[in-house]
Amino acid sequence: MAATQQYAYPDRDEIRIEAVLAALADPVRLDMVRQLADAGSEISCSGFDVAVTKSTLTHHLRTLREAGIIMGRQQGTARYNSLRRNDLDELFPGLLQGVLAARR
Repeated sequence: MAATQQYAYPDRDEIRIEAVLAALADPVRLDMVRQLADAGSEISCSGFDVAVTKSTLTHHLRTLREAGIIMGRQQGTARYNSLRRNDLDELFPGLLQGVLAARR
């Protein structure tokens, strides 16, 4: 069985609204968050439907993770990402729901 490695992301009390809003301001990252919310579970890095290069996808994932929007883990050669919906809803009630409901 392959070991699972967690990727660093801020603790809930370290998440700042400025970082969250800045990360969500990018259309590609917002689309990735929508995909995670729609999936309701983890998505592997290769499972995102975005028209960017692998290195750009990695940048977007890192930005979302460092802002506290997602958390990631690696299992074997695959990296999985999940939305930190509970943390975001606790800190910023209604924010994520409003962002996800906004017209595309």
